[in-house]
Amino acid sequence: MTSLSVSFKEMATLYVSPHPDDFRSLLTLIAAEFCPSSRPRTLTEDPPASLNACSRPTLVLGAGGSESVLSGAPAVSWYLANQGKRAGADTKQQSQDNELTPVSCAVVFPLMGMTGVDKKLQQSSRAEMMRVLKVLDKALEPRTFLVGESITLADMAVATAVLLPFKYVLEPSDRKMVPVTPKPNAAVNPNAAVSPKAAASPQAAPASPAVESADAEANGPPKTEAQLKKDAKKREKLEKFQQKKDMEEKKKTLPQTEKKAKPEKKELEVISYSVPTAPGEKKDVISPLPDSYSPQYVEAAWYPWWEKQGFFKPEYGRKSISDANPRGVFMMCIPPPNVTGSLHLGHALTNAIQDSLTRWHRMRGETTLWNPGCDHAGIATQVVVEKKLMREKGQSRHDLGRDNFIQEVWKWKNEKGDRIYHQLKKLGSSLDWDRACFTMDPKLSYAVQEAFIRMHDEGVIYRSKRLVNWSCTLNSAISDIEVDKKELTGRTAAARARLQRESGVRGVGVFAYKVDGTDEEVIVATTRIETMLGDSAVSVHPADPRYQHLKGKMVLHPFCDRKMPIVFDDFVDVSFGTGAVKITPAHDHNDYEVGERHNLAFINILDENGLLINVPPPFLGMKRFEARKAVLQALKDRGHFKEIKDNPMVVPVRSKDIVEPLLKPQWYVSCADMAKQAADSVREGRLKIIPDHHLKTWFNWLDNISRDRQLWWGHRIPAYFITVTDPSVPREDMDGHYWISGSSEEVVREKAAKRFNVSADKISLRQDEDVLDTWFSSGIFPFSIFGWPNETQDLNVFYPGTLLETGHDILFFWVARMVMMGLKLTGKLPFTEVYLHAVVRDAHGRKMSKSLGNVIDPLDVIAGISLESLHALFTDSNLDPVEVAKAKQGQTSDYPNGIPECGTDALRFALCAYTSQGRDINLDVNRILGYRHFCNKLWNAVKFAMKTLGENFVPSEKAQLSGDESVSDRWILSRLSAAVALCDAGFKAYEFPTITTAIYNFWLYELCDVYLESVKPVLSRAEEDSSSQRQALVCRQTLYTCLDVGLRLLSPIMPFVGEELYQRLPRRRPQSDPPSITVTLYPDSEEFCWHSEEVDRDMEFVMTVIKTIRSLRADYNLTKTRADCYLQCIDSATASLLQRHSLQIQTLSYSQAVLPLTSDQPVPAGCAVAIASDRCTVNLMLKGIIDVEKELAKLLTKKGEVEKAMEKLREKMAKSDYAEKVPVKVQELDAEKLRQSQTELEKVKEATDNFRKMV
Repeated sequence: MTSLSVSFKEMATLYVSPHPDDFRSLLTLIAAEFCPSSRPRTLTEDPPASLNACSRPTLVLGAGGSESVLSGAPAVSWYLANQGKRAGADTKQQSQDNELTPVSCAVVFPLMGMTGVDKKLQQSSRAEMMRVLKVLDKALEPRTFLVGESITLADMAVATAVLLPFKYVLEPSDRKMVPVTPKPNAAVNPNAAVSPKAAASPQAAPASPAVESADAEANGPPKTEAQLKKDAKKREKLEKFQQKKDMEEKKKTLPQTEKKAKPEKKELEVISYSVPTAPGEKKDVISPLPDSYSPQYVEAAWYPWWEKQGFFKPEYGRKSISDANPRGVFMMCIPPPNVTGSLHLGHALTNAIQDSLTRWHRMRGETTLWNPGCDHAGIATQVVVEKKLMREKGQSRHDLGRDNFIQEVWKWKNEKGDRIYHQLKKLGSSLDWDRACFTMDPKLSYAVQEAFIRMHDEGVIYRSKRLVNWSCTLNSAISDIEVDKKELTGRTAAARARLQRESGVRGVGVFAYKVDGTDEEVIVATTRIETMLGDSAVSVHPADPRYQHLKGKMVLHPFCDRKMPIVFDDFVDVSFGTGAVKITPAHDHNDYEVGERHNLAFINILDENGLLINVPPPFLGMKRFEARKAVLQALKDRGHFKEIKDNPMVVPVRSKDIVEPLLKPQWYVSCADMAKQAADSVREGRLKIIPDHHLKTWFNWLDNISRDRQLWWGHRIPAYFITVTDPSVPREDMDGHYWISGSSEEVVREKAAKRFNVSADKISLRQDEDVLDTWFSSGIFPFSIFGWPNETQDLNVFYPGTLLETGHDILFFWVARMVMMGLKLTGKLPFTEVYLHAVVRDAHGRKMSKSLGNVIDPLDVIAGISLESLHALFTDSNLDPVEVAKAKQGQTSDYPNGIPECGTDALRFALCAYTSQGRDINLDVNRILGYRHFCNKLWNAVKFAMKTLGENFVPSEKAQLSGDESVSDRWILSRLSAAVALCDAGFKAYEFPTITTAIYNFWLYELCDVYLESVKPVLSRAEEDSSSQRQALVCRQTLYTCLDVGLRLLSPIMPFVGEELYQRLPRRRPQSDPPSITVTLYPDSEEFCWHSEEVDRDMEFVMTVIKTIRSLRADYNLTKTRADCYLQCIDSATASLLQRHSLQIQTLSYSQAVLPLTSDQPVPAGCAVAIASDRCTVNLMLKGIIDVEKELAKLLTKKGEVEKAMEKLREKMAKSDYAEKVPVKVQELDAEKLRQSQTELEKVKEATDNFRKMV
């Protein structure tokens, strides 16, 4: 070491790479900066061959044949750093450098054009690089040290290792660093404090390794022009930084002044309505409006008043509903929600749309009825009440008996069944509550009974023994749509894991049947291995060559003496498994059809409770899942078992129970003729489905639907099984001929006596214990609510209805049934239009699910709810603990601060704004909050406008033009008329986003942002002279019209804030105008016909000029200073147009004076220039307002940037293959960019010339 040190002092030469990105050489050069005496001579060539140096960097110490050689960055840099006492001892930081170097290379080298790096390696290396950098950042962040005293070899190594990714990979957000020093040379200033985080910055390194160009051999190649420009920019930044630091130091020397406290972020204000108001009495509208919008205040008291006044009833304002209304009749019934349920945001969407439509039709003067109702929800209600009984009394429904149990259900319904009605009222739903119906009410029950009897007598309803989805827990058949499909695969949720555990489902069980009379066997597979006890055949494909020799053969059942045929059927998939399938006709839907085709035995092995029947011991009487394990073991014992294969499977589930296919006699509806009529009504245009992309689904609907339920709660089937005590009557066809329906036992007995030609005393009756599926009562809901089959006034006026509005997911389950049953039982369509809205999902596009924690009660969005309260909703949940934890995690992620109070109006507006005619809506609660802010904007606008109108303002009796309107008045009335037309068209076409956008744009961007601002000078000068007074009066009338019409446009979607603000406005005809906005006429285009494309076009041009002036002011930071504005126009017509709008321009652009000029009129010197359009150039007078020298420097920089961009673009376009290889669209864009850049350059040059004139 001593000899090396001596040699170093005498002569040292450092051979480095000339490449500016070679971090190995950079490391040694930085280390050399800290040598105690002179730095080694630096060469960018290869070391002499005689030195046997293997690579650069290489350090040669000494000369004349006694050289000492060090090769490689680690050795050379350590030696040089050690000479400067910079070797350090930070092993942790050195290890991070060792981790960083290889991953940096793997990421950067492909970007530099090097090939051979695997893409996966590059991606994984980038992630690893970012990890190491974060670790390093965290380690260095808290440390501060003196640069000259503490920079070590580890610091240097990390800095150079970071250089490559810093230059080629890191995004600007990743490059944030602590400023190095207050002076450009602070990197070698031992008194400058610096965060070690800056060591990772290229600017933290000492002088550039590329040394001065005067000595190319010793100091490397000269810098390019681009590098010099880059260095100049760096120097400029450092100077600015130094100036900033100097200013901070200067501030420290000045006397301290008390800092102003930062205003805290304003929370959403909650204001309550505190004026005593009896329920149903009108709300106080005399007291001043609160300072800001608060949903609690606005939504108080209005709904009970609306209801008490009868605004929601079709009778309102007319002597009789039977009287002809020239404006027409609108009737819509609510899709009846389950009485057990609670509304979620999907229901809120349905009701927001339906209520908006209802209110719009009502405001159009139509006889309007939106009929409420609730469904008895057979299964759900019975389960809820059964659980309640067991929890509170330890009793089952069987302990109570049918009649007592039904009484308990009614008791529960009367106590708990009104929650949904409460939610609907909070949503502002304008339903006629006096006509509310419950599907178990006597009126509707009678309609159900009559419908069944008529259809049964005609043979449309019939009884048949078929496979149904059977729930052993509920002891009832379940319709296909009520069965949940649970996929058992991979990492299952807790509920699914429990299903696997309890049912024994682990995969596909593979076993063999022996072929009778041979040594062969046929291998089959099943997920429900216990069902093999009910097998009656094995099926293979007719074309499968593997089984052709088995035609006519039988297989033997291993547990009984049953011989089963091998049948050939096309339904078998040859490629799946062994190509052989076990057939269990009584317990599988596909097998049922095979059994029908081949006349196989239907062997039922399950009773209604899931216990095995019709099987040999020891399986007889076993529970189905115990039998699964027992059968599996027995097959193993007899040598028939082969293996268990893992296989994802879908399990049908209802009420946490696996549903079983089971042969049961059920009541069915023959739908062939009815379905054809329903389809034809759409094809012929008598029924319209909107949007029409649902038509395909409509036409593909199935034929037969089960209507039967083995429950006690519901409409008991009015059918009786007949027993005849007469030997002459045969006892056959037990399911069909011997079932007779009727409204009473006497009626049925009379029918039976006629059918069997015996006296009534020989007839015995037994009523079916089952109840009808709830879909049956829902299917006749549109006419049963009006008293059908009786001829009533409501039935004559309101049936057929106008519209059915619902979610597209129940197109068949409800809509199609109503159409079919309406046509069948009344001969009329129940409605003429069906509008199907989208399904609501959460902000991530996921379906609403309790286990995800994303099922939100709309009342919680309206009133707001804390995160803790959201979590508390799971306290009495039926979810498994694992799913509860997952749901809470989802809530914490989506609503970390809970849900803020948004209010009903904002929720409704957001839901309608989302409702494009697609399939899904991803609803973000934050967007709902945005519409609450919109309500606040409305609130402030109306408050300001009312103050502007004054207490003594009297609106004209009719909204009409006076002829004295200013250009601002004409424009806002044109925009108002356009909004009226858009809303009208939107409602007619069910395009709700069109409506919300029109309302939002008019209020926010046109009325508030432009008109209210532009008329302030007019109103402030109102008393100057008679002309000003007249202009102000016209302005006030225009403003009133905008408020009046704007609130009416808004009312169907935002009823509460619409009513609150509308009640504060004076009336045009106080004696005759309606008392509520709810029953005030909706604006139409015939009355508001002032839309003018010319006025809109002129104002659009004026707004372009205003925005250009604002942009110029922003460029020169003229926040408070007003400047004169000269508008140089292409012709006198443009100048005249701008002159007419000069007051608007002056007001909205905050200008001192606005002076339109023609092209031949000179513009004064000292203006900043901006091109508004090809018709107008904006000249903003800046002389005497800004620093001209500084602005000139900005313009010269801008000129350089534009010229550079144009040069680069021209080079691209000048390439020989440009025309052939570059797409035409891109060529057109490039040409347009070049043209725009040329215009910009000319503008910059012109501005530069203008500034030079000011100097």
